[in-house]
Amino acid sequence: MNKGDTRKKHIIKLYLVVLLIIVLDQISKLIVMNNLILGKELEVIPNLFSLFYVTNTGAAFSSLKDQTTLLIIASVFCISLVATIIYKEKLENKWKLISLSLLMGGMIGNLIDRIIYKEVIDFLSITIFSYKFPVFNIADICITCGVFIYLFLSINEEIRAKEEKIVYNNEAKRGESINDSSKRRKCKN
Repeated sequence: MNKGDTRKKHIIKLYLVVLLIIVLDQISKLIVMNNLILGKELEVIPNLFSLFYVTNTGAAFSSLKDQTTLLIIASVFCISLVATIIYKEKLENKWKLISLSLLMGGMIGNLIDRIIYKEVIDFLSITIFSYKFPVFNIADICITCGVFIYLFLSINEEIRAKEEKIVYNNEAKRGESINDSSKRRKCKN
């Protein structure tokens, strides 16, 4: 199989994961909208996890509240950016593929909400040590995981590249030293 076929397979897998994320996100939101009361919390695990149907007209942590048009434009821009990365990446790293799929699927999931409802549907609520995290959804989980995985991999690649450069430079210096000492021996003889 040639590189073009392998790349096509990777891209197909990537977009299937994106589609799966969008479907899971949208179905979960439909279930919440049809079965929970807006603004009412349903405790699942006391003092830890609850389903809490709320809407958010802003971005993360309710920032940019009521800026739907701006957020739609920003979402389309970010989705395009990820699509460009996908197009330019070699796509050999399975985890990079997963991170990009998570990012794109999550961003599209929340974009669909903004276009259809003019707000994002959130419903997952976690409390840890009496700190109540902002309510979120499946798309938010995918975006967060995608960002962290991609950043981790990128930082790891940078570190590896620097280490390889150091090793290469050290080997080059050793090669020069060996050549220099052998030249000196020849000169003495």
